[in-house]
Parts: sequence; C-alpha cells; structure tokens
Amino acid sequence: METPPPLRLTFIFFIIIFLFSCSWYSFKLPPAFSGESQATAWLHNSMSRLRARSGSVPEIQIHEPRNHMEDVPHHPLDPLTMQEIYRVRTILSTHPPFSPSFPAIHSLSLDEPRKDLVLSWKEGDPLPPRKALVIALLNGQSHVLSVDLDLGLVTSNKINRRSGYPMLTMNDISVALEVALSYKELNRSAVKRGLSPSDVTCVTPSAGWFGPSEEGRRVIRVQCFSNQGTPNFYMRPLEGLTMTVDIDKKAVVKFTDTGGEIPVPKATGTDYRFKNQKEPLKIKAINPISIEQPLGPSFTVEDGHVVKWASWEFHLKADQRAGMVISRAMLSDSETGVPRSVMYKGFSSELFVPYMDPDENWYFKSYMDAGEFGMGATAMSLVPLNDCPRNSYYMDGIFASWDGTPFVQPNMICVFERYAGDISWRHSEIPVNGFDIREARPKVTLVARMAASVGNYDYIFDWEFQTDGLIHVTVALSGMLMVKGTPHQTVDQMPSQEAASGPLVSENVIGVLHDHFITFHLDMDIDDTNNTFVKVDLVKERTLPGQSPRKSYLKAKRNIAKTEDDARIQLKLYEPSEFQVINPSRRSRLGNPAGYKIVPGGNAASLLDHLDPPQLRSAFTNNQIWVTPYNRNEQWAGGLFTYQSKGDDTLAVWSARNRAIENKDIVLWYTLGFHHIPCQEDFPVMPTVSSSFQLKPVNFFESNPILKAAPVFENDLPNYPPLVCARNGDEMATFLQCDYVR
Repeated sequence: METPPPLRLTFIFFIIIFLFSCSWYSFKLPPAFSGESQATAWLHNSMSRLRARSGSVPEIQIHEPRNHMEDVPHHPLDPLTMQEIYRVRTILSTHPPFSPSFPAIHSLSLDEPRKDLVLSWKEGDPLPPRKALVIALLNGQSHVLSVDLDLGLVTSNKINRRSGYPMLTMNDISVALEVALSYKELNRSAVKRGLSPSDVTCVTPSAGWFGPSEEGRRVIRVQCFSNQGTPNFYMRPLEGLTMTVDIDKKAVVKFTDTGGEIPVPKATGTDYRFKNQKEPLKIKAINPISIEQPLGPSFTVEDGHVVKWASWEFHLKADQRAGMVISRAMLSDSETGVPRSVMYKGFSSELFVPYMDPDENWYFKSYMDAGEFGMGATAMSLVPLNDCPRNSYYMDGIFASWDGTPFVQPNMICVFERYAGDISWRHSEIPVNGFDIREARPKVTLVARMAASVGNYDYIFDWEFQTDGLIHVTVALSGMLMVKGTPHQTVDQMPSQEAASGPLVSENVIGVLHDHFITFHLDMDIDDTNNTFVKVDLVKERTLPGQSPRKSYLKAKRNIAKTEDDARIQLKLYEPSEFQVINPSRRSRLGNPAGYKIVPGGNAASLLDHLDPPQLRSAFTNNQIWVTPYNRNEQWAGGLFTYQSKGDDTLAVWSARNRAIENKDIVLWYTLGFHHIPCQEDFPVMPTVSSSFQLKPVNFFESNPILKAAPVFENDLPNYPPLVCARNGDEMATFLQCDYVR
C-alpha cells in the first residue's frame, strides 16, 4: 500500500528523531540533540562573560561520550562491552536455528555469574567466564539463550512456554508506525478533523492483555495527535482514533474512530521550550546557583563502574531494562574500617501505570514500562547543570539494537555530590547549665541518577548514599500528562464532572486519572547472605488500674518471618510496624543483630479489582512489601516476558509457593506508589512530584558512625567577593551580565 507523501515525511522525521535519541554515538550533535537546553546555553554564555571579567570561574564541564570500542571488563558484574556484543552476534549467526535467518534481538545483556563466584572474587583475580543472556524472537517463538563468550558457543537455548512476549524493540515500534501511517482511513480521519496528514504524529501505547482475541500474535495500539503549531503533540489528541496493528503480519487488524465530533485541543500555551516563551516572567527570577567544589569532588569512579565515596563502595551500571543497577554495596565499619556488605543488588524491577478510563480507546492503557519498553532503552542524555550539577561524572549505557549490533546511550547516568544546606547531626546546650555548646555537621551525600522518558512521562531515579550508612531512594515524575479530548471548554459545560475520567486541565483537555507503581528488587546481604526478615509491630498496651497516671503506651513486639506468607505486608497507618532485614549471626557488643530497615515514605496502594486483567498482570502491587528466597531467575516482578502476558510468571506467583525465608539468602521487594489526580498546574508539562523510601542501619554500627565527622569552617571554603548581576535588556533573561564587586 502506497504511503501518502506527507505521512511518509512525518514517519521518516519521527524515526530520525528516535534514532538520534536512542543510538547516537560516533558524531557530535548540535545542542538541541545533545541535551544542552536553552537554559544551559544561557548559563554557559553568562558565565563565559563572567570569566572574561573575573578570570576565576572554572569552565562548565560537558561530558563527551568516549570511544567504547576499546573497553574491557574489569569486574564480574561489568556490562558487556561493544566488542563482546559484536562477538555474541557472530556466535548467534552460526547457531543452527538462526544461521539461515538471524532473529530479532529483544535483549542482550551480561548473564551475570553465580552469586557465590561474585562474592568470592577479589580485585586482581581472573574474571569468571563471561556470558551473555539473549532474548530473541524467531518465527513467533521467544528464545532465551546463554552464550559463553570464552567458548564461543550457545550453551543453552530455551523457548518460552508461558504467556507473554519480549520487550518491544525500536524496530517493532517503527513497523507499527509505518503500517499505521500507511493506512488510508487514518488519512481520511485526519482530513475530517481539518488536519493535513503532515500535521499528524502517532505513538504506540502497549496493548496489555484482555483475553483470547489477542493471543498468539503480537499486537500494539497506535494513537495519533496533531503536531500543528507545537512540539507538545501530547496535548492535542485525535480523540477516539485507535488502530490495532499486528506487528509480525504488518497489518492493521482493527480501526476505530469514534471521536470525530470532539475538537482537537488548541496549540496555544502548549509549547514548553524556553526559547519560545514569549511573555516575560511575571515573578522575580532567582539568581544562578551551583555547588562549588574548589578541591574537586570527593568520589572516584574506578574502571568505569566502581564508585568509591566516604565509607561507601558500590558497582554501578546501566541496564537496558532496569535503567540503573546498584550492586555490591559495601560500607566500611566506622570502628574498624573493614568493608561490610549491605546490598548485593538493587534496581527498579517494574513500573505499572494503569489509566482509569473504561472507554474503548482507553481501557487497555495499563503500561508495564520496564518489561514492555525498557527504562534504559528510553533513557535520554542528561542535561548538564539542569539534570546534574557541576562536577558530575557521566556514564554511558552500552546496549544492543534489534539486529544485535551495539549502540551507545550517552550521558545516561550521572554521579554527583549533593549539599543543600541540610544537617547531618546537631546539638546545642543552653549556657544556663554551664555548657555553651553549638555542634552541627553539614549533610553531604552522593547521588547516582538516571532519567527515562517513556513516551509522555519522565521518571527520575535517585539512589542517594549518606555518610551515616543510610540509602535514600527517590522516584520523581515529570513530563506530560496523557490527556483525553473533550467537547467541553469549562467545567460548567460538563454535565457531570464525576462522570468524567479526570479533571479538565485546559480547554477541551481532560487529564485522565491514573496510578504509578514502581517495584524495587532489593537483594539485601547484611554482612553475609544468611539474613532474616523481622516485622516489629508497635502495639498499644493499657496500664493496669493504679499502675500509672498514664492510660496507655506502646511496646515493640518482634515477629520473625519464617515463610513468604509471613512477609507479605500492606502498609497501615494505624497498625504501624518497622521492617528489618537482620543477620542473626552478626551481633553488636550489646548482642543486637546487625540489620537494616526499610522506611516507607509517602505511598499508595492499587485499588483495582484483583481479577481485573491489568491487576492480574501486576499482582506484585497487591502488597507493598514481599520477601522471597534469592533466585537468580526471579528478578523481574512482572515476569521475564511481560508484553501481553497473563500474569502467570510474577512476584505474586513465586511468593505463593510460601518458601522458607528465615536465616536464608533473601530478597526484599518494595513497591512505591502514586495516585495522580491531574490539575491545571500539570499543563502543559508537569512540575516534578516525587516519593521515596529509605534503607537505614539498625544496630549495624556500634554507635553513631559519623560522630567524628569534622565541622566546616569559613577558611575551608573559597572566599568569592559579592556578585552583582543586572538585566541586559533581554526580556527572556533577568540576570545576564554579572561581575564581582571589587
């Protein structure tokens, strides 16, 4: 079928942008593609002028991707290098099932060595055998292969017999869009809405799983928007228009257009780019701010992946599915200086995002972002000075494309030190008692950050390490709402606001109510692998008559989880508990077992019916905490094959075995959730909202591990003269010309 020329141009443009964002490697992009925003360019120019006058402000550091062709692994958990990915491709091309027809590669990553081999390995030892784990699709069958790079052989080839398909590739998305944009009915629908075909941009929401009609074939939905007058096409949906595409047959199998009477929302006010903000800021702008480190950062990154800072050491790498993985997190004992194990491996295992609209064009929107699209595959280059501060270290991701060739995701992770004026610990004494004490210590932390742009949403992940042993994990959300077109321009025109699937956030635009759930895989190894999960309940006790003026008080009652059933936790505000992972074999001088506790932050629970198809697939969100025995094949909460799965291989299924977990090598799973009722402030792009949890030491140290930390004195810091900035006449910038007062 001939593609109409304007649609072909739209499709080609989309693919070019996608290729630039996902696989740029060998050449330098202009600022618009390299991640340098207008705000960054402004600050760079401003500081350049400042340097010309003062000569004392260091250059802004822009990380350029390295040539990774010469990379070699140094650690058992280092990701596959480019050379290794090429070698895997060569080995697969001679494997008998694939020799006549090379399969589509949906995942190609390090097949990590057995845990005991990694734990016994020491720097300078030979690396364990390097292997690759490959998920490939050929003739409708999903293959899971283990490739031994040293032997040059495929040592295992298993075909998936459960439901579900591998993570979508860029080629799958390209095929779906090409098929959809070639469909004549789409052209007619665009014209009926007053649009030319070149004004149409389409995206590919996943299909979910809703029964046998979609089984046995890989299908994807395609929905379209108007890009006329704005890059923020998400705010201009062609409501009611949905195509279902069979990816493998390259055909539209269903076309619906029920929204012809719903106007396309206007483009006015949707462009979020700095250069196109024509109106001056009506509120006082803030001055540029940064953290200066005159002696440089305090952390090091050895061999590209081993991060060392203060008492912490851990392995950090990019992953095509999880995004960012923290491994072998070790903490030096404050008394002895000996490194001690805290966590073997931590990462975001799955993201579940269900939208709350049963409409024909919306019911299927129940995303599993990690297993369907990949958090690393959708990670974009971080923007210096805006995503990450000065003196950040940037790490690239090395991944495999659908044809098995490597590509680079540049500047995907950054590592930096953070100081925001927070206090690490303090105490003061009133002089009346004979003590005049003012003791305080600043809190400086180390952050590893990545950001994934999964379609309309941006997810920012922070793993923040503190000097007192605490790990603070934060997930922040920004980007665009997924909106629904409506004929109504004000709430007064709506027959019933309660009947709508969400609030009106702009004229003809409804922000559909939805949830976000992020499930983390936390393989805690407190001082070793023999760990136990303890639930410490806070229980109200009543005093006996005449015992005390008090009527009630709280007691902490410890309950050891012996099986998986004992460790399924739903958080309850009025039945509070503390949740600890302890090592019964490692005791303090007082006899307390060494441990860490998980400290939940703000959270939300899924309220969907457990038999609702999206909830069946994401039953790992039925509890906020799970504990399972360690199993290297149980890492993805939604199952290895998530796309169009039925939920027959999830964390909930594994945990139903009710295995023993006391004094075992165990994995802690924690789900962090958001209920999102959109509002006008979320339009046209959302300010960041976030939630978090903590992993905090409990009797891990003999006493406060940062008691001896030194305070900061004035002469420890550079003494810059006052800086005065003035407007230069540009309406878009308040402070462009700056100079020091001499």
